[in-house]
Amino acid sequence: MGLLFRWFSVAIGFMAAAYFVPGIVLEGGFPTAILLAAVWGIIGMLVRPILVILTLPVTILTFGLFIFVINAGLFWWIGDILENFHVAGFWAALLGSIVLSVVSSIINWILARFRDEE
Repeated sequence: MGLLFRWFSVAIGFMAAAYFVPGIVLEGGFPTAILLAAVWGIIGMLVRPILVILTLPVTILTFGLFIFVINAGLFWWIGDILENFHVAGFWAALLGSIVLSVVSSIINWILARFRDEE
C-alpha cells in the first residue's frame, strides 16, 4: 500500500510541476502523471544510482548540490522520452524536479502521519 501512496504523491508532484513551472507541459492530465511517476520510479531505480556513483567526486566537491543537476537531467530526459510531457530546457527541468521533490515529500509526510494515527 505504501508504494501506491508514493506513486500517487509523485504523480501529484508532476502535475504541480507542470502547473507552477513555466516551460513544463503535461498533456493528458492525471493518467499521464501516473505514467510519468512509473517512469520516474524505474529511471530512479536503474539509472540514477549509476549516475550518482559516476559523479561522486563532483558531488562531494559541490557538497551534494550536483544531485540537483542529476535530478534535473533525468527530469529533462523523461520529457524527451514521453510524448505527453515536455520540458523546455535545463532551468525548467531543475525547477520542476525541485517542485516534484517538495510536493511529493509533503504528501508522503502527510500520508505517513495519517497511517501512524490509525
